[in-house]
Amino acid sequence: MRNPGRGQTRYRCQTCGHESLRWLGRCPHCQEWNTFLEETIASPRGRYGLGIAAARGPLQTLSEVEWTGEIRFPTPFRELDRVLGGGVVPGSLILLGGEPGIGKSTLLLQVAHHLCTQGRSCLYVSGEESAPQLKLRAERLGMADSPLPLLLETNIEGIEEQIHSQSPHCVVIDSIQTMFHPGLEAAPGTVAQIRESTASLARLAKSTQTAFFIVGHVTKEGTLAGPKVMEHIVDTVLYLEGDPHQTYKVLRAVKNRFGSTNEIGLFEMQEQGFREILNPSQALLSQRPVGLSGTVVVCTLEGSRPLLVEVQALASPSYLGVPRRVVTGLDYNRVCLLLAVLEKRGGIPLSQQDVYVNVAGGLRILEPAVDLGVTLAVASSCRGRPIAPHWVVFGEVGLVGEVRAVHQAQSRLGEAARLGFTFCLLPEPQVPDLQSPEGLQLQPVSTLRQALDFVLTEPAGGT
Repeated sequence: MRNPGRGQTRYRCQTCGHESLRWLGRCPHCQEWNTFLEETIASPRGRYGLGIAAARGPLQTLSEVEWTGEIRFPTPFRELDRVLGGGVVPGSLILLGGEPGIGKSTLLLQVAHHLCTQGRSCLYVSGEESAPQLKLRAERLGMADSPLPLLLETNIEGIEEQIHSQSPHCVVIDSIQTMFHPGLEAAPGTVAQIRESTASLARLAKSTQTAFFIVGHVTKEGTLAGPKVMEHIVDTVLYLEGDPHQTYKVLRAVKNRFGSTNEIGLFEMQEQGFREILNPSQALLSQRPVGLSGTVVVCTLEGSRPLLVEVQALASPSYLGVPRRVVTGLDYNRVCLLLAVLEKRGGIPLSQQDVYVNVAGGLRILEPAVDLGVTLAVASSCRGRPIAPHWVVFGEVGLVGEVRAVHQAQSRLGEAARLGFTFCLLPEPQVPDLQSPEGLQLQPVSTLRQALDFVLTEPAGGT
């Protein structure tokens, strides 16, 4: 496609970024309707003159490149450092997304304030809120006397001037959807403006070694608003997740050029802002009921961190032609599969039962190691047999009813023993390779039927 000149227009899909010389009712790339908007190009530079500047220098081999090691600086939250891979890398772009009101601005305001008080210069750029609004939030968070500099600006060139004059270590952009580059005549928030603004910030970060935290809005589907290329430009993409009715928030990395994408950070939203939870298992099990059927403690793994969570299930007679299946915190299709295996291989009749499954605490778990816990919780609710409170279970359940091994079982056992659990139900193939922690008794099972017979026949007090 040729490059439009001054005064010429093009049309761009606001969902996938596909370009067209004429308006289309339906995008041929993503198949969405009525997503093409007109964009006016101010000059040829508007499309090709922006972006990350190419590194100039002589041709060299990879072995000739000098590397002195990563130099990270820590944030005030160890949970955030864990997700980032050990701290903030100078010159990196960190994109933070989440639902409206989840606490993105609050978290980054706390981070910027603490970095500023610890001797690192920071700059908070706000394109959505006024200075009095930021002041009210700071007073609520106990930061009314913060020395953090504020910049109310949406022009990328104006932000660049301030950064060159101030030379901060860290900059917060809140949010990228409000920023615009004067080289484009498109409105802020459009695909072109988001892409070029992000590319300009990336070029600035690499040239000045300034770390950027960028707030990004999300669509109704839960994905980051804007073109997908924005996620390719930045170095790290974080999502702040959590049930709006729960105080616990999970920070998860879906892309990280400087660390693992499997780590999570757990926070609690309080009146004074975010508080990191250094012992997540204990916090998630603090309100666990004792002596009731339909609840079991399972050990899941998020990155390298084992977590003990409570899985609850409720089975009740259905008065509908098709029984209801309601799932919260787990994959719906996976739970339906487990219910079919439980009925076929475990002999638990569920065709006339409404089944509700929930992960307490607002977490979302996709790991198959919780399969055994889900089936035992449903069976416990159906039979009215409580599972002993000092039991913990983990294991994957196959379609023929076998209990399959899971990875990093030793670290799961260590977490269960640390919190005082005395009995663990786990896959039999893993037992020969494990060392039982002191005070923790292992009960291996090879099939779902064997696990059900053991749980439903043992007294609630356990052994």
